[in-house]
Amino acid sequence: MFASDPPALGRISDEALGTRPKLRRDDPVLLAVGNTPLLPLSRLARDLGGSFELYGKAEFLNPSGSVKDRAALAIVLGALEDGSLTAERGLIDASSGNTAVAYAVLGARLGFPVTLCVPANASPERIRRLEELGVTLILTDPIDGTDGAQHEARALAEANPAEFYYADQYNNPANPLGHYRTTGPEIWRQSEGRITHLVAGVGTGGTISGTSRYLKERAPSLRTIGVEPDGPIHGIEGLKHIPTALRPSTYQERWVDETWRVATEEAERTRLLLARREGLSVGRSAGAAVAAALAVGSASPGSVLVAILPDSAREPHDRADNA
Repeated sequence: MFASDPPALGRISDEALGTRPKLRRDDPVLLAVGNTPLLPLSRLARDLGGSFELYGKAEFLNPSGSVKDRAALAIVLGALEDGSLTAERGLIDASSGNTAVAYAVLGARLGFPVTLCVPANASPERIRRLEELGVTLILTDPIDGTDGAQHEARALAEANPAEFYYADQYNNPANPLGHYRTTGPEIWRQSEGRITHLVAGVGTGGTISGTSRYLKERAPSLRTIGVEPDGPIHGIEGLKHIPTALRPSTYQERWVDETWRVATEEAERTRLLLARREGLSVGRSAGAAVAAALAVGSASPGSVLVAILPDSAREPHDRADNA
């Protein structure tokens, strides 16, 4: 079993801290972002009789409960550093799920207002949680999904530049950069450089792009597998069917070697196997990643695979921005 890493106390820059004089370097919420463990998924690997190692990166252990804490923190700290985000000029973005909650937690913690454009068919549980965290919600046409919410957030930011900083998680380079600086190095250290395959879902694409870039710079032979739903209409919360979606620039395909498309039923079946065989209650996007990883591992004897587990199954999750 790979060891997890100690907290990276120097990760928050002095410049970012200087914009918020009340923020402490040892703030427990910010320091809790990242450094999630690698969990061995040995029972699932053994069930297939495969001679490979499989690990899950437990991103559901981040403070707000998902991998999106990493991208949100990178985006927020960058905006604080350059003065784009202040206590008066709040953050606006589109999200109905994990990124929304990550922004909300950071806004409450650091003292900046958060406005989110959210499709009106977002779950009541998610809307209630965001309201509890003090977010201003603008509900958009559910038929247009998160693509429509993106258009609304951008239009509001352009019309009110003094009021809003448009975070634009789908095109903000801080999104993959956050993973390049944190997720990639963690996996490299935790696997002792033995990782041969990275498997991750594609939502904004920031997780897989930034993590894969770091790992491939150290091990060019490493294979990166992007996981998408098998069609535009699906039930795998957090993942995009890239051929039919508004393509995010944060998805940098040059760092992805191949794409596996997974049916909703297979993602759900594997999610249940993770619960019953490994004791992990995760979302369908994690189930999809592990389903792909098991197939790749079975065909790759001696491989060491790491699958990203973006969030837990405690509540309904975002349809478009998990990864």
